[in-house]
Amino acid sequence: MSADITIPVGADPETAIGQLTFDAQGLLPAIVQQWDSREVLMLGWMDAEAVRRTMTEGRVTYWSRSRQEYWRKGDTSGHVQFVRALAYDCDGDTLLVEVDQHGAACHTGTRSCFDGRSLDVVAAPSPTP
Repeated sequence: MSADITIPVGADPETAIGQLTFDAQGLLPAIVQQWDSREVLMLGWMDAEAVRRTMTEGRVTYWSRSRQEYWRKGDTSGHVQFVRALAYDCDGDTLLVEVDQHGAACHTGTRSCFDGRSLDVVAAPSPTP
């Protein structure tokens, strides 16, 4: 597999799921990104059924590790994620979900789960060519 393989719209979900590598709990992380701005919004978890639903329903479905149930983003909050594209990484163990986010992505009400949560770091210098 090569890096960031795109799963085409209308692709057979079973073929796509067969390319993925799930962990011992049957899950894989799904990084969620606004499709046009490339803003990273959140990270969720999916099992094969959540991937299947996401591919066939046009809205993103996750597996809640804390509640042990499926949740479709926006069903209770109204902050809906419409799927634009899916891709998996070179190991097939992480998804990139590109969405059109309507409303807040974070359960705290912020646009992104990463808003206002920056850590101070020592930045490494860029190497010279």
